[in-house]
Amino acid sequence: MTGRDQPCAFCAIVAGEAPAHEVLRTERFVAFLDVKPLFHGHVLVVPTTHVVTFDELPAPYAAELAVTTQQVQRAVERATGADGSLLIVNNVVSQSVPHLHQHVIPRRRRDGLRFWLGPRHPYEGAEHAAGVAAGIREALAADLS
Repeated sequence: MTGRDQPCAFCAIVAGEAPAHEVLRTERFVAFLDVKPLFHGHVLVVPTTHVVTFDELPAPYAAELAVTTQQVQRAVERATGADGSLLIVNNVVSQSVPHLHQHVIPRRRRDGLRFWLGPRHPYEGAEHAAGVAAGIREALAADLS
């Protein structure tokens, strides 16, 4: 279930209750073709446990997600003849299904995808950047203690 008490589309796939073109299934992850692919071979890797965002994923699963994503990425690139790939995880913003999912999107040079990270917001100077970095270090220290 999602936080909104609606059925989770990805949990239904994990449970075998909804159809999907699976490419990999392990104890902790299922990988399947995206139903609205950017390009043919666009795969989603989802945990079998329902979590909404990356930070909710149990720490031992995070390393396994990275390894599983690498395996899927290599296979997608080989199977599609792609020049490379785009790997994306959306946390809440732009997350169309509220269940953690890693996108593996095959890419080719000049494929027409205009992936643009912007607008850019430069720091006001070195002091401003240092203050932001210090705040992040403090938040990390709090989490690690």
